[in-house]
Amino acid sequence: MARNTKKTRGLGRGLSALMSDVAQDDTTTATSARADLHVPVERVHPNPDQPRRTFAPDALEELSASIAEKGIIQPLIVRPAPHHDGHYEIVAGERRWRAAQMAKLHEVPIILREYDDTEVLEIAIIENIQRADLNPIDEAMGYRQLMDRFGHTQEQMATALGKSRSHIANLLRLLTLPKELHGYLVSGALTAGHARALVGHDLATELAREVIQRKLSVRETEKLAKKGPAIKKRAVPGAPVPKDADTVQLENELAAALGMKVTIDHKPKAEGGKLTIGYRTLEQLDDLMRVLSGQ
Repeated sequence: MARNTKKTRGLGRGLSALMSDVAQDDTTTATSARADLHVPVERVHPNPDQPRRTFAPDALEELSASIAEKGIIQPLIVRPAPHHDGHYEIVAGERRWRAAQMAKLHEVPIILREYDDTEVLEIAIIENIQRADLNPIDEAMGYRQLMDRFGHTQEQMATALGKSRSHIANLLRLLTLPKELHGYLVSGALTAGHARALVGHDLATELAREVIQRKLSVRETEKLAKKGPAIKKRAVPGAPVPKDADTVQLENELAAALGMKVTIDHKPKAEGGKLTIGYRTLEQLDDLMRVLSGQ
């Protein structure tokens, strides 16, 4: 059962309206929203479903020092805490709340909103995407969550978040890479530019290791990728012929555009083939029908 079923704001107003309520987690912003209230810090509690679980200690120390000197410029966005009268649950701004406690502030400024659980999660994902230190995989997963859980299109996200549609589509393509490459992207061993050049390769993992070992640039990685796999696989009698890189690339681009799994079966030297689109929910099927009908 949802903890807060009242839905007076949020999804019905669209993604852009939700974005207007998400303040950047930065106390150096020149302008600030006006707080509705100032409340004791102990009456404010973090969101238990916050997707961000780690907060860099050095960054918190720096923010705490800024808050001690200047105060909290951007108020926290909160909602009434379910089943706890007089208390509040953080919707956006947990980092500021933590830093305020380190700075020994007794009160924090808040903007009070009426959000249900679904809206709280959506805003938490949006705020997470705005992090300056977000790695490409986490950013791509945030976009995927907004598409899968809330039905937002790439165009809607691009407009609301101030990103280009190609930026979002390129990041979503990274999710099709092998998990080992995800780790390289999270650690910073590979950049998004390096990884994009490897999307669709059967031996993307081996190529990525070579890129890291040789410290290749993005342009050098693109040249390496065009040469094809450095290690040839042995042919197994009766085994299916692996797809060429162009076909895999097209599958990934269609999958990123539609938000659904796409499979292309194209026989070598043939003009025709088969295109398969997989959907997980009836809502996704409805979305597909709207796209195909031009609505």
